[in-house]
Amino acid sequence: MNQVERQTFIENFLFIEDAQERLGAVVDSARRLTPFPADERTEANRVPGCTSQVWLIGELHDGHCHFRCDADGPLVKGLVAFLCACYDGSTPADILANETDPLAALDLLRNLSPTRQNGLAAVRAAVRSFAQSHI
Repeated sequence: MNQVERQTFIENFLFIEDAQERLGAVVDSARRLTPFPADERTEANRVPGCTSQVWLIGELHDGHCHFRCDADGPLVKGLVAFLCACYDGSTPADILANETDPLAALDLLRNLSPTRQNGLAAVRAAVRSFAQSHI
């Protein structure tokens, strides 16, 4: 997803005026994701710094980053899946050039606990680290 596509993706959720309903839509969108098989729920794929268990796999295909994720709870899975969707298909350079936190752009962070916010920041850092390693 390039920056214009990412902004459009975010704006599609911003049409939902109520922040709680917006959060519900983000969580609902992740319900269709297939859970990781047990062999991918490894410590190597686990994102450190998250209170919840979060797994993230990044792959590079034809110069574009692709991300898959899973988490042990529906709220966290929804938020992490949204982050992955925002960065999926982007080039490493595009990911590193974009400092905007998509969850902040949706005004979803203010109602989350500080530990949950820190965990989501760790996921963004893992995505950026993956991109940095493929520049």
